[in-house]
Amino acid sequence: MEVSSLVWWITISAMTLALLSDVIIVGRRPHVPSMRECTAYLVFYVSMALIFGLFVWWEWGGRYAGEFYAGWLTEYSLSVDNLFVFLLIMAKFRVPERLQQSALLVGIVIAIILRGVFIALGAAVINSYAWVFYIFGAFLIYTAVKLAREGESDDEEYEENRLLMFVERKFSATSEFQGTKLTVVQDGKRLITPMFIVILALGTTDLLFALDSIPAIYGLTKEPYLVLTANIFALMGLRQLYFLIGGLLKRLVYLSLGLAVLLAFIGVKLMLHAVHENNLPFINGGMPVHSVPDIPISVSLGAIVLILGVTTVASLWKSARDRKAEAAGLPEEQMVAPTDEDTPLL
Repeated sequence: MEVSSLVWWITISAMTLALLSDVIIVGRRPHVPSMRECTAYLVFYVSMALIFGLFVWWEWGGRYAGEFYAGWLTEYSLSVDNLFVFLLIMAKFRVPERLQQSALLVGIVIAIILRGVFIALGAAVINSYAWVFYIFGAFLIYTAVKLAREGESDDEEYEENRLLMFVERKFSATSEFQGTKLTVVQDGKRLITPMFIVILALGTTDLLFALDSIPAIYGLTKEPYLVLTANIFALMGLRQLYFLIGGLLKRLVYLSLGLAVLLAFIGVKLMLHAVHENNLPFINGGMPVHSVPDIPISVSLGAIVLILGVTTVASLWKSARDRKAEAAGLPEEQMVAPTDEDTPLL
């Protein structure tokens, strides 16, 4: 895939302009966005991603368009998992609703910068050492097993990492938020604000999620241009999605399990692809390398859509069933269909 310097600069400039516009709008008027505002922005960003995929199709072909869509959907699903942690952070630090939008925006900017660094490093390593696919694949499978063991999503409290605890211990902070300010001067002394701690929490969380998302998308495409654009499009609209489906996130009880299956699938795909990239002549003492399947992007895209679809439908079904059980005042295990023995005879 040949991408000219002009296309790179136009793409980065356009996305930077869109991000700056968002920053200016929120910076001038911190507020709680309405459902209509969130929906309009979200539809716009999703439409732009779909149109960009068509542009990739027209310019470079269907294979690369499929890689973009697969990468975008994967990064978007992982970003939704980020939102659940963001909700816990906002609750933990009691961030006022009108300031949450500003905190999220700064967190997203940090995420874009961090992912840009990881994407550049990943591209350099992959180009130099093809065996790194084995490491990426093994890491994704390990992450999948870890997610699967966590089971259903729940309302666990956010646990502060060591960096946050160090900052809170070493630096004096104000007891209340001072708007969007990160530091203030009181009695001649510079103090950090709770907003500084919140943004640090969001940033460190983004760093941890980048460690999963970058290997995942490199399992779907090796093109840095597609990796970068898929990540940015997945992060655009994340702020609006936070306010739009905050309540829905709690109903996606199987999100962790779905992501576990998704990451495991990509991890296996990476391991199989690594066999071809390293040109291993034989496997298990006699099986030729060409007999090892290399999963095409069309199958990957279909699997991703199926996994995410089943996860969403199953989660919403269970949540609805639990709500009915709660409304009826019965434990979930009693919500079963009547048997023939329970049916009265006429």
